[in-house]
Formats: sequence, structure tokens, C-alpha cells
Amino acid sequence: MPSYEAKLLSDFLIVPASLRDFMTLRQFTDIFPKGLRSNPAIKQLYHELYTLREKDIELVRQDIADEVKRSKQLKREYAQERRQTDDANVAGLNPIALQMEQEFSKDSHRKPHTFVTVHQSMEEACRSLASQNEELEEETRAALAELEEAVGALSDLRHGRFAQTASGGDIGEEALATLKRLEQACAVTTG
Repeated sequence: MPSYEAKLLSDFLIVPASLRDFMTLRQFTDIFPKGLRSNPAIKQLYHELYTLREKDIELVRQDIADEVKRSKQLKREYAQERRQTDDANVAGLNPIALQMEQEFSKDSHRKPHTFVTVHQSMEEACRSLASQNEELEEETRAALAELEEAVGALSDLRHGRFAQTASGGDIGEEALATLKRLEQACAVTTG
């Protein structure tokens, strides 16, 4: 049984192509002037055109057969690629990102993600991000408290109010220490 493609191409390219399908010898003879219609060369020309046309049709048949063979290979390749894509696709995930992950994965023998493994990976990534976020917030709070303390001490110094030093030492040394802490805090937050 011929394939759908072969039938479609044959019906479109071959069936109406035979010279006898659209012009009989009598119709072909009627094309010529009345004085030449009885010439035997017209019949010979018609048969030659018919033979050439049949050779062309046979070439088209062969091309159709070759195309059907190529299409079978393309269908197999497409089906294989489609299965790989469908296996890797999970609703809501970008297939291109999944493909990139597969290509650039450190462990090249790892299987593609499934719904369960994607879910687990996402939960792990969320926990990691939350932990990193908490650490950054804690560092930010500590840096802010240190800055507020340094700014408060500098403000007191600017207005001439000298707070009692915690160490009981020289206020100049305490001011320098506070300035150094402020400098360090600024370097930490910008770096």
C-alpha cells in the first residue's frame, strides 16, 4: 500500500500528466493548418511527444519514490527528537533552558529532569536562596548598626558633645577608631 505522501504526489504530478489524458491525436492534428493535417509527420511528432512525456513521468515517479524514502528517514529523526523533547518537557518549564542544562551539565550521564527531580531541584534552590538571603540581611543589619553608631559618634564630635569613652582613654583615639570602623563598614558594604 503506497504511503499517503506517495499517493498525494502521484495524484498531483502524474495522473493528469499523460499526453493522452489531455490531448488526443485528433485534437493534436486539429492544431495544425488544414493543408498539413494529413501529413504523416504529425502522427510521428505526436508519438515522439508522447514518448518524451512518458519518460518525464517515469523520472517524476522515481523522484517521488526517492522523496518518500527521504521522508521516512526524516519522520524517524523527527519522532526521536520529539520523544526526547517530550521526555524533557515539564509544564511551566522552558524547554530551551532544560536543553541547555542537559548540554552543559557537569555530569553528562545524568538523565533528563522529570517532574519529581525538577521539583526537588527547585525546592533545594529555594532553600539555598533563602539561606543566602538571611545571611545577607544579617550582614546588612550588622553593617547598618555599625554605620549608625559611627555616624552618631561623629555627630556628637561635630556638635562638640563628647560622650564618655567606653575605654576611658583619649577622645582623639576614640574618634580615630570610630572613623576607621566607619571606613571599614563602608568598604564592606560597597565591596
